[in-house]
Amino acid sequence: MPLERDSEGRTYVVHPNGQRSHYICNDFTDHWKPCETILIQHGFGRHSAFWDHWIPALSRKYRVIRRDLRGHGYSSHPSPEESSKYDYTLNTILGEIVDTIDQLGVEKVHFLGESTGGMLGEILAAKHPEKLLSLTVCSTPTHLPPAALKLFAFDKEDWPTACRELGSRGWTEALSRIPGTIPVSDPEYLTWYLSQIAISDGEGLAQYAEFLSTLDARPFLDKIKVPVLILAPTQSAAVPVEEQKKLAERIGGCKLVLIEGGGHEIYVTQADKCQEQYLGFLGSVSGSSSASR
Repeated sequence: MPLERDSEGRTYVVHPNGQRSHYICNDFTDHWKPCETILIQHGFGRHSAFWDHWIPALSRKYRVIRRDLRGHGYSSHPSPEESSKYDYTLNTILGEIVDTIDQLGVEKVHFLGESTGGMLGEILAAKHPEKLLSLTVCSTPTHLPPAALKLFAFDKEDWPTACRELGSRGWTEALSRIPGTIPVSDPEYLTWYLSQIAISDGEGLAQYAEFLSTLDARPFLDKIKVPVLILAPTQSAAVPVEEQKKLAERIGGCKLVLIEGGGHEIYVTQADKCQEQYLGFLGSVSGSSSASR
């Protein structure tokens, strides 16, 4: 399955536009049997390794692909010389997700998106339903309101400027000083969290922050026809429960599950509850399309 591998053994998809998307594939299914594929897309600032703790629960029955977003983790971002040629738009970002699926030889995926990664999933489901078996969003807003953009700017001109001037680690350190923004209070976890965020380049995050600042999934919600699960935190300042209920009303036939406790990043703080609900949902929709090896 790997299309390109670096000296550290990391695997990449190289897109026609020249950008590289780092991905991790975990597959502990019975290799002589067909299986379905899960594609996990993380939220802002994070990357594939933040989902390591989900792999044991998922990869025995499903092939699991985790992909670093543009400018996140080990995925590339346009250099100053490339930025004028790179079309940093929704169609490009979605196109790279579709291209990743295609290059890895997968027909359809169960898309699992966390926070703003789920916004991409919602729009992908509306624009490219042929690529999805199902959609699950976890702690996902439909857009970022002005108050959130102001918060993320940390007294700089705007959010992208804050990422550039503070760097990826500095921006996250500023975020961590706001109560409830880091999912686990353990100091050792915070040290690991900051070190992992620092893998991303501040410029890469700034470019993606600029993209996210105007991203709005609301016009696409009525067009979603694939099976949908919403994992909604009850204690997130970023995605209030009432907004999640409104989201569920917009998407016909979806399943809304409220996850008690744990702040915004419930995929970490309430992982067992989320995994139980997710696997149950997959069991109810899996097998509706032919799986392939």
